Amino acid sequence: MFKKYNVAIKSSSFIVLVFSVLIFTSIYLYSGSLRIIFDSFHFILPVFILLFLCCFFIIHIRVENFIYSKVKSIYQDLLPKGIPLAEDSLQKDVQIITNSIQKFAKDNKLEIQLLKDKENYRKEFIGNLAHELKTPFFTVQGYILTLLEGKIKDRKLIQKYLEKASNATDRLGFIIQDVDLITQFETGITNLKIERFDICDLIRHLVDSFEIKMKQKGAEITYDFGNDKSIFVNADSLRISQVMSNLIENSLKYGVENGTIEILTKNISKEKLLIRVIDNGQGISEEDLPRVFERFYRVDKTRNRQEGGSGLGLAIVKHIVEAHNEIVYVESSLNVGSEFSFTLEKSY
Repeated sequence: MFKKYNVAIKSSSFIVLVFSVLIFTSIYLYSGSLRIIFDSFHFILPVFILLFLCCFFIIHIRVENFIYSKVKSIYQDLLPKGIPLAEDSLQKDVQIITNSIQKFAKDNKLEIQLLKDKENYRKEFIGNLAHELKTPFFTVQGYILTLLEGKIKDRKLIQKYLEKASNATDRLGFIIQDVDLITQFETGITNLKIERFDICDLIRHLVDSFEIKMKQKGAEITYDFGNDKSIFVNADSLRISQVMSNLIENSLKYGVENGTIEILTKNISKEKLLIRVIDNGQGISEEDLPRVFERFYRVDKTRNRQEGGSGLGLAIVKHIVEAHNEIVYVESSLNVGSEFSFTLEKSY
């Protein structure tokens, strides 16, 4: 019952105690005798009681109510919407309200941390994106400004500059398209067109489309479906084609001279198929392995820039596979090679 008056009682008691010490000390110093203090105590006691009551009401009514009215507005702002503040909240001890706010903050600590992580992620993404766009942008700008000066008369050199500017423009386009695709997946606005199709047929066509690039690299790509000529799956064929293309591109980009790429399929259960893309390239260190699916993360920054690309290929792979409610795996050994694999739902 007295808890709501804690501040007023303690404050009033302290004031009376200080006042009484001052009074008794003054009487003793003036009279030089303790007897006068004891003789006048029954006269002074009512004064102390009256002083205590006055202090109590002044502090409780004026000061406490002022404090509680300010705390109430803060408390209402901190409370989740829909939870009313009890009428007797103004009468609660300040410490009780403080404890309630601390409990609310503790309960929402995880949410606050998630918001901080998202903000850090947003800042990192914007920084990485600006960095990726900067290189091709300044490349295009440099070549165009050089040509606009009109000092170059050699047609072959002019053609060479225009081709390099065009390549840089293409890279800008790739980055923008890939960022847009990832954003669509993260915001959930991309609708997958799930259909039944032959994954073996899709892989064969993809391998044929990489024939020129493979010859340029001196690399060899093979596929093995075991005893199966056709394996039907339920998925978005366009997106799965993009997954396979990105994985093959990644193997080529980090492959060794005259390297090999193998595409294998494995039935891991009655419902699931595992697709494996294996290369004998430079491999990935244990330190880099957990981050290979992050946006713009580069294992070999120099080679990746030489090869071009958006730096988002593996991040897109992860988003597409997870959008199918499937799992993507990676295993790698430095200077040995890498294996990327993912699951798909089989269709009968």
